[in-house]
Amino acid sequence: MGSSTTKPKVLALGYPDYAGDAYMAEFEKAFTIDVLKPSDRKGTLEGVAAKVKESGPYDALLVLMGIGPYEPFDEEFLKPLLPQCKILVSCSAGYNEFDVPWMTKNGMWFCNTRSAVSEPTADMAIFLILAVLRDTTRGEKQAREGKWRGALPPTRDPTGLTLGIVGMGGIGKHLARKAQVFNMRVKYYNRTQLSAEEEARYGASYAKSMEELLSQSDVVSINCPLNEKTVGLIGEREFSQMKDGVFFINTARGPIVDEEALIKALKSGKVARAGLDVFDGEPKINPYFIECDRCTIQPHLGGLTDGAWKAAEIECLENIKSLFSTGKPVAPVNTL
Repeated sequence: MGSSTTKPKVLALGYPDYAGDAYMAEFEKAFTIDVLKPSDRKGTLEGVAAKVKESGPYDALLVLMGIGPYEPFDEEFLKPLLPQCKILVSCSAGYNEFDVPWMTKNGMWFCNTRSAVSEPTADMAIFLILAVLRDTTRGEKQAREGKWRGALPPTRDPTGLTLGIVGMGGIGKHLARKAQVFNMRVKYYNRTQLSAEEEARYGASYAKSMEELLSQSDVVSINCPLNEKTVGLIGEREFSQMKDGVFFINTARGPIVDEEALIKALKSGKVARAGLDVFDGEPKINPYFIECDRCTIQPHLGGLTDGAWKAAEIECLENIKSLFSTGKPVAPVNTL
């Protein structure tokens, strides 16, 4: 850790502006922040190595949102920071881009953000649910082309429909709570069942199997994390288990869904419409989703709000503060 006579040094991939001037002024009384503006992977790797050589060593690494151009955070990326760097904190909730086992082996704590983006992502899911139910993408296309409604048929009301949530973590719980406002029935499938008290709080009933959830849901929303067990979780078999004309939402991660299977389901009508905020291979998007007017698409905007970024940056910095004041971060992913 840092010397007793000098402030611990934090290398930040971008300055945490959203944390606010007052918070940062207080933080920088105890820590020195050096900022590296990241670029593509090659440029960022070179920048990190140069920073360490010129201004290091660093005690902590702060990673802001928007890591796509220079991920993953593996041995090649992180090795120049050793042995001094004792913690990496990320403003993202997901962490499949981070080699946590390697960090653990090399004595580095890793912390993601547990809740900063949960409610904004649930808001995005609600937006996409309403968009696909009300067929707003085709409606907007008609209006922009000067055709008014054209031949659009009546759309669907959310009232009385069953929303099936795959993954009842923080985002899933926020989504369940918000869905009640639209008079939707909520079922969920999760590794572990919630307590009766929590189920009552969120108005949600437990499905004992994925098949049970999919077969009974009018709207299916993917809200589980991406890991080895969830890659390709929703494929041809799962789409076949869904109701005909189901509405499908993904605000989790693209690789959880087999996109070719989703496209097949859209073409057959098994999926009436889809709302997608995430894609396999993003920022590239399969051309079918761009061209299909039964798909409402967003460029992974779920956590892209000022409130989410502020909360994420502060949560990261609090983990750094805790490590240097207590010897352990507030909420580490790994154990050393």
